[in-house]
Amino acid sequence: MARILVTGGAGFIGSSLIGALFRSDENHKIIAYDNLSTGRLENISDWQSQSNFDFIKADMLETGGLENAINESDVVFHLAASSDVEIGEINTNIDFEQNVVSTYRLLEAMKKSKECKRIIFASTSTIYGEVMKDRLSENHSPLRPISLYGSSKLACESLISGYCHMFNMTGTIARLANIIGPKSRQGVVYDLVSKLISNPQHLEILGNGKQNKSYLHVTDCVNAFVYLFKTPEEENPAVYNVGSDDKITVSDISEILIQELDLSSVERTYIDKHNGAGWTGDVREFLLDSTKLKKLGWIPKYNSREAIILTVRDFLKSHELN
Repeated sequence: MARILVTGGAGFIGSSLIGALFRSDENHKIIAYDNLSTGRLENISDWQSQSNFDFIKADMLETGGLENAINESDVVFHLAASSDVEIGEINTNIDFEQNVVSTYRLLEAMKKSKECKRIIFASTSTIYGEVMKDRLSENHSPLRPISLYGSSKLACESLISGYCHMFNMTGTIARLANIIGPKSRQGVVYDLVSKLISNPQHLEILGNGKQNKSYLHVTDCVNAFVYLFKTPEEENPAVYNVGSDDKITVSDISEILIQELDLSSVERTYIDKHNGAGWTGDVREFLLDSTKLKKLGWIPKYNSREAIILTVRDFLKSHELN
């Protein structure tokens, strides 16, 4: 039995991870830690009555509650973060505080702890920056993020590496592709479906529609986290790409959504103010090489197109867009 702390546990990926962990081993003791700024209690309602589950409503910047949660844990899945790339252009402080400072305070609490010395961190593909290359491996360099979000996540990776080497800790870093699924409240799929529901005759698309990226369904993402949790680290910290084997353009995504919503004669307008990108800091094209993770036995069930179709159908079935 492991005592597991999931920061951001009421969020999109965090709550899905908790479900996967309970399904993999019902004996785990799991604590979800979330300030509910974007997370929702309904995401974790299935486990609220279980004796082996606790929820702590608190902010990562408040060290007292964080240290208490760490002292009751053996391992931390660190998913709490500001993940909105666009907001960095408006407020340059959010990524620094919610990503870098919160990670620093988590690592400080782990440094003081006698038992909680392992961290599994949700990083991002945006740390690579805009690299016109077929596939990006974990060894790619230099790392040149083009957003404050990507920069802050790269800083977190560096902090984790430093603390692991100096304070007898172990770390695993998962660099995630675009994760989609029914609980998500941001991203291109949610944005486009919301627009089509609001106006079935017209769809406004940010960028030139040629943005070409990899999308991974959240079930494949959290299964990867479970694999990493069960695998002893060969490196410290160990770094893994987590993504599908293909990519798809935004224009193709819009076509899929129009078909899934059974619409016709939809006028598409492209708002291209950022040289093809959707917004400042948007990486226009990437595809991760996840060979290293696959060698552990992880294989994604869905490709990008299948993940998008499944997400849209789940949105409509569960009325997640209302």
